[in-house]
Amino acid sequence: MARDQRDYYYRKAKEEGYRARSAYKLKQINAKFHIIRKGSKVVDLGAAPGGWLQVARELSGGIVVGVDLERIEPVEGAVTIQGDITKDETLEQIAAALGGQADVVISDAAPNLTGIWDVDHARSIDLSRAALRIAKRLLRPGGSFLVKVFQGDMFDDYIEEVKREFTSVHFYTPPASRKESAEIYVIGKKLLSAPVRPGEVYEVTIESTGRTGDGIAMIRGFAVIVKNASPGERLKIKIGAVKQRFAFASIVERI
Repeated sequence: MARDQRDYYYRKAKEEGYRARSAYKLKQINAKFHIIRKGSKVVDLGAAPGGWLQVARELSGGIVVGVDLERIEPVEGAVTIQGDITKDETLEQIAAALGGQADVVISDAAPNLTGIWDVDHARSIDLSRAALRIAKRLLRPGGSFLVKVFQGDMFDDYIEEVKREFTSVHFYTPPASRKESAEIYVIGKKLLSAPVRPGEVYEVTIESTGRTGDGIAMIRGFAVIVKNASPGERLKIKIGAVKQRFAFASIVERI
């Protein structure tokens, strides 16, 4: 309590009516990355006590849904759901409250801490992976994702997982994070709806040539641009960068 009373953001939250000092983390993250905009449909996973929910509602002014295993005290203008986000019935409640898909999924949830760093880090990654799985189910194509992660030796692997699902991925520690904290926030922008992901390998036939002279193959109706390839060639390719409407690939082998 003594530390909290000395903490600038703790005092500021009390003065301005926010339920948690973490409200300023979301404000700072959004000021930098602009993931929540006016009218955005937002889902807050692990929303209790509701500090992020308050800010999300302010930023969006639209439909905002908070979900937690614990009861969330009502937030004006937001929908609160008490339920397990890993259960289909909870996801159905969220979708019904949204009236469709979300534009943004956010999560500031943290595991129950043991004080054993390796255990706490692993639990944080497990929780972040669950948030990513749920975000993929709730988000519209092109939607954004924000999640808290504890840094450690599993962090890089998690970042690669997020990169497979979003056009751009960033990580950031806002000024409101305590200096002694190992938390970092991962931001994924523009959820991919493409049938391919970076690193995947396919056998394809080059069907046509693009404006730059590179070959174009189609994978389940999705265009993949292959440098130094010609129409009619049969190739084994490896997917590189994936965009909303097309992807790039390199030649692994000419078949």
